[in-house]
Amino acid sequence: MSYETFLRREEVISRVGLSDTTIYNLEISGKFPRRIAITPRCVAWRESEIQAWIQARIDRPVQLAPHPDQSLRQSSLRRNHALKSSKSE
Repeated sequence: MSYETFLRREEVISRVGLSDTTIYNLEISGKFPRRIAITPRCVAWRESEIQAWIQARIDRPVQLAPHPDQSLRQSSLRRNHALKSSKSE
């Protein structure tokens, strides 16, 4: 007979390195294992599902976020500065 190990919130956060809010948002969007209600006030995750999720992250290629367009940021900063300067005159 095999037993399933459950992980409480603190252990899940420690293992995956994400915040509670990020885990919740990923869970809601179906991108993270669902929690299990052990009691009405106690939730946990299956260790096997958390390990599988971590392994899937290790196995997939890194997807880098696109670099921000600095020219847009700089122009918006200049525009905001120009607006503030004209209001003070």
